[in-house]
Amino acid sequence: TSVVVLHSKHLLITRATIEAGSVQEVQVLEHQALEQVALLAAQPLQAGHNYTLSIQYFANLSETFHGFDKSTYRTREGELRVLAATQFEPTAARMAFPCFDEPAFKARFSVKIRREPKHLALSNMPVMKSVNITPWLIEDHFDTTVKMSTYLVAFIVSDFKSISKITSHGVKISVYTVPDKINQAGYALDAAVKLLDFYEDYFSIPYPLPKQDLAAIPDFQSGAMENWGLTTYRESALLYDSEKSSASSKLWITMIIAHELAHQWFGNLVTMEWWNDLWLNEGFAKFMEFMSVSVTHPELRVEDYFLRRCFDAMAVDALNSSHAISTPVEDPAQILEMFDDVSYEKGSCILNMLRDYLTADVFKAGLVQYLQKYSYQNTKNEDLWKSMTNASLICPTVDSDKNELHGDSFCRINQQSSNAHWTKGETLDVRAMMDTWTLQKGFPLVTVTVRGKKVHLQQEHYVKGVDSPSSTGYLWHIPLTYITSKSDTVQRFLMTTKADVIILPEEVDWVKFNMDMNGYYIVHYEDDGWDRLINLLKENHTVISSSDRASLINNIFQLMRIKKVSISKAFDLTLYLKHERQIMPVLQGMNELIPIYRLMERRDTDGTEKHLKEYIVNLFKDLIDKQSWSDEGFVSERLLRQSLLLFACVHRYQPCVDKARGYFTEWQKSNGTLSLPADVKTAVYAVGAQTSEGWDFLLSKYRLHSFSVERHNIELALSLSGSQDKLQWLMDQGLLGDIIKTQDLPHIIVFVAKNPSGYYLPWMFLKENWEKVVEKFGLGSNSLAGIVTGVTSHYSTRSQLAQVKEFFSSLEEKSARLRCVQQAVETIEDNIRWMEGNVEQVKTWLENNHL
Repeated sequence: TSVVVLHSKHLLITRATIEAGSVQEVQVLEHQALEQVALLAAQPLQAGHNYTLSIQYFANLSETFHGFDKSTYRTREGELRVLAATQFEPTAARMAFPCFDEPAFKARFSVKIRREPKHLALSNMPVMKSVNITPWLIEDHFDTTVKMSTYLVAFIVSDFKSISKITSHGVKISVYTVPDKINQAGYALDAAVKLLDFYEDYFSIPYPLPKQDLAAIPDFQSGAMENWGLTTYRESALLYDSEKSSASSKLWITMIIAHELAHQWFGNLVTMEWWNDLWLNEGFAKFMEFMSVSVTHPELRVEDYFLRRCFDAMAVDALNSSHAISTPVEDPAQILEMFDDVSYEKGSCILNMLRDYLTADVFKAGLVQYLQKYSYQNTKNEDLWKSMTNASLICPTVDSDKNELHGDSFCRINQQSSNAHWTKGETLDVRAMMDTWTLQKGFPLVTVTVRGKKVHLQQEHYVKGVDSPSSTGYLWHIPLTYITSKSDTVQRFLMTTKADVIILPEEVDWVKFNMDMNGYYIVHYEDDGWDRLINLLKENHTVISSSDRASLINNIFQLMRIKKVSISKAFDLTLYLKHERQIMPVLQGMNELIPIYRLMERRDTDGTEKHLKEYIVNLFKDLIDKQSWSDEGFVSERLLRQSLLLFACVHRYQPCVDKARGYFTEWQKSNGTLSLPADVKTAVYAVGAQTSEGWDFLLSKYRLHSFSVERHNIELALSLSGSQDKLQWLMDQGLLGDIIKTQDLPHIIVFVAKNPSGYYLPWMFLKENWEKVVEKFGLGSNSLAGIVTGVTSHYSTRSQLAQVKEFFSSLEEKSARLRCVQQAVETIEDNIRWMEGNVEQVKTWLENNHL
């Protein structure tokens, strides 16, 4: 060929040469729309020969959150300092250097960086040597990387400080932060050491680099990024202050570090061939968060929160605009759109289902086989299924001493085939099963009808808002599990047809399918099936697990949305919540009821919304009254306290409001020096922000260094103000990015949208600033999608629907076609249907059921 085509974006190339013995200048052509440059050689390049390409170029540091971008922070004394850091995934390495910017083009990278002596440079590998070029300029030479994709290359030039430890496998781990916050780095360092050790043992593959740095970047769009050897985080995802940080931030930080370190194997060592299979990276990292943290930090009890993410995934997966986990993508905006709940949350849920199906031993053996076989390579969906199928056929032999160490023997040879409990000895075809979950969108609804000893089963595609689903061709291989009133031994059955029948040994009072919601499907109980379960919850809800209770709450409300069960039946089930004490079912009850209240409070429903609010508050009143205003208890108890008190105060439950106001007054008197319990702060701030002077006082604290770990709590409180001017000011400042960092703008907009006083402001704001927001966060980005769906999620009138449609269709085609726009439109349509059909029934039910 005489043409070499590379990716390049916003780079000014001044000269390029090709060398093979002699140096020849080449002509450079740029194709901006494709983000590519072509280098034209005078003589054709010969196949099989080696050529060296040299390119001279310059560029500005990016003002967005991707590429080689500029970030700023203020020191305690108020001095503004600048640093530069990279964020390349998915397609921004081309903004830092010309390259083959696609995941399958793996290469080794050697980096040299020139910097001032007051700065420090970091990259994926350790510094080999530093050369003084002039008294005021130093050149750092970093070791050459292993073979890896461009999106994982990283470098930072800053004045950060660090603390370090060595893992038991000899890897040096360091946490880097701005100098004033290095005292908040200890928790992350200890967690990273434990987690990296866990993964090296679990995967039986050593971490291949000599070091792993974790850096907290002051301006960061997502939560974190898994660059190999130099993971980067937003400050709130890494920094922990044992005095001031809440239990939820400890949980979040631990999970995010677990996620990024899991990527060092899933994603970095073994990478998807193309972005259509992004879930192979993200679904796994999400899933491994739970696997690892439940072992390294058992006190966090992370298994309590797994369900929540499957429910979140189902919320978008139930829409017609959803997509299959593995779905074709071509341009950068489509690639960015893959970073969504389907790739991450649904990906992790179907892996959890597969693990439950194959057994933990076989699943782990399959993972290890997959990682070892494809190290430093790229994979497709089916490569994983092949490894899983192989693992289920053969028991890998593992050095038994090593096994004893982490007490988790792989696959006990004396067992009969691990799947004997699913199938009658047929060979297992993991791919046939998993293709039904990754190559088609949505999830199944299984309808259960009990007739004597016979249980009739039927599956269909669950779609919200489509009266006659066009998806009759959809079929899943569903690993069903169930218990009955007569037996709490979990029974298993693989359903591969549209309809099937199970015969029970004896007649039963009730049957509950999908144990602990390990399967990614929902269940409808025909005839009096729901009544029996509702009765069971009423009489003795602890007979079934708290996960099962949460899943019943979730399922019945999803069924209510498609009119499979009546509103009164769904509400009947919630009555038992008065006696519920566990975090998952309580939060699930709130997650179903509060959005219904939110829809109604914005419409004139002659007082029904007020009755509904009273019902919800009364449901949880005993539990709210029981809460101590402290930081004691397990993490789940602390998280529950934080949610309950905030809920009670925001919904004006008087005892809570009075107590919070008292705390706020004391805190204000002490000029913010009084130490409030971390878990009650959100509620206290929320009440304090209701007065104008309280709001101003909170804002003055928000700007102080000493409150940096509480920024998120204070932002939430400020966004609950009843003053439209204050709400507008918050969004304007978020866009400006000085007082409020622009990275926080997306959730501030969504907070304001939830506030009835700020109902229309975020929509007007989004319309006026659409270009700026797109430029900052990127077309197709998760941040942008969160804003679009968050601002419109409570809309429920035809005129609102028309406005939303009109605005987006007025934009250029790429914006108009975004998946988040379709999601927003479908959600509004669903809300309209709900409001038109159901308000009366809610009203009637509430009149008949006083708590």
